[in-house]
Amino acid sequence: MTQRREFIKNSALGSAGIVIGGMGFSSKAYSSIIGANERINMAVIGIRNQGSFHINNWCGLKDSHNVVVKTICDADERLFKSRSKIVSDKTGVTPLTQWDMRKVFDDKDIHGVSIVTPSHWHALATIWACQAGKHVYVEKPVSHNIFEGRKMVEAGIKYKRHIQHGASPARGEGLDFVLGGGIGKVYMVRVLCLHRRDSYGFAAKDKDTTAPDGFHYDMWLGPAPERPYNPYRSHYCWHWYWDTGCGDTGNTGPHAIHSARTGIQKNEQPVYAVSNGGVYGFSQTDKHTPGVNSYGEVETFGDDRTTQETPNIQNCVFKYSDGTIFEFEERGRYTNTEGTNNISDGIIFYGTEGYMEYTGGWKAFRNFEKQPIAGAGIGTAKPAADRSGRPNLFTNFLDVIRSGKDEDLINPILGGHYGASLVHLANISYRLGGRSLNFDNTKGKFINDPEADKLLTRPYRKGFVVPDKV
Repeated sequence: MTQRREFIKNSALGSAGIVIGGMGFSSKAYSSIIGANERINMAVIGIRNQGSFHINNWCGLKDSHNVVVKTICDADERLFKSRSKIVSDKTGVTPLTQWDMRKVFDDKDIHGVSIVTPSHWHALATIWACQAGKHVYVEKPVSHNIFEGRKMVEAGIKYKRHIQHGASPARGEGLDFVLGGGIGKVYMVRVLCLHRRDSYGFAAKDKDTTAPDGFHYDMWLGPAPERPYNPYRSHYCWHWYWDTGCGDTGNTGPHAIHSARTGIQKNEQPVYAVSNGGVYGFSQTDKHTPGVNSYGEVETFGDDRTTQETPNIQNCVFKYSDGTIFEFEERGRYTNTEGTNNISDGIIFYGTEGYMEYTGGWKAFRNFEKQPIAGAGIGTAKPAADRSGRPNLFTNFLDVIRSGKDEDLINPILGGHYGASLVHLANISYRLGGRSLNFDNTKGKFINDPEADKLLTRPYRKGFVVPDKV
């Protein structure tokens, strides 16, 4: 609640004519609250990979939370048979199938939707859903650019819809220790995203072709610029091209970014950003490694030449208005881990009285001491493997739909917007040659940098425009 009030007061929303007092932020502000015994009908939009994870989660809550997956939707109809089988096997209900999400939004019986599309669709799909009266669970990163994130927050407020974002919940004893002053005042946080990524191939023009039967490619493109279908820029590979993705910084990064931002209590955007990196470790000659089936149901090709645009090595530094430093590093080739916990995906918090390593487990150290003073399995702390009481975003979303208490969302959209803003600011700096950027986080623009301002948004195709007024 407080974060949403601050956003309106300290952002362009304040000049957009939205009156705080007239909005209300209690359960009474949300129309169509679902009764405790009423079934919730969900639709899953985007059913590959993470979409299957959503389908399985909603189906697993059929009995405990009286929820059903009424519809599955994807621009690729070839997925319908296998994903429908998941729903029917788990729930006994055969879902409806749609390739055009607009028809899902037209269905008055659907209460909520999971948006699990490629990143370039997240904002427009969320806004359309809110306008149609649906509550939204949207995957990370919530947006493809900073303008879109702002519009998503505005849509949730204007249409009084609950919007949950899909980064891993920022909870646990380790964060409680930091927030309770266990290492003094935190002045810096370092986020690590160390994932080896092999080449996803070379999307040469001679590989442009016709989309397979059943794949509605124009709908898949949606807000992205018009371009011929190319399998090496399509399913899952979209992550590595600016038209559709945000690189691994925006793919795996948002989970730890969210926890780090929570640990330093920054519900705002930074005022400074700089990012450098590149695409390293791939051959520049046309050798052809046999493809290996990889996550995303696509092939990877070792260290073959690639047309990947997003960096696979990227380091980023941000500074907040009070001077707190936020570092992020992505290393997508061969690398060491860091810290005594061998962190590959995780965080190190630095305070005036020590530091804390936060990953699958956690350890805190005082000053220069070598032995931890607290941590998972140390003293009264629970062991790292103890996941009891871990919050569940899916059950939380359903509970909030029923209660109408937006303030009870574990991951409200505003936090997703602030986290995604770090990704976008880093990528803007990178795309401008590693230029240092000074950002006015009250106006949502860069200071005296019109070239950077252009990358706060993007051109949209007719029929798929993220509107300035939601």
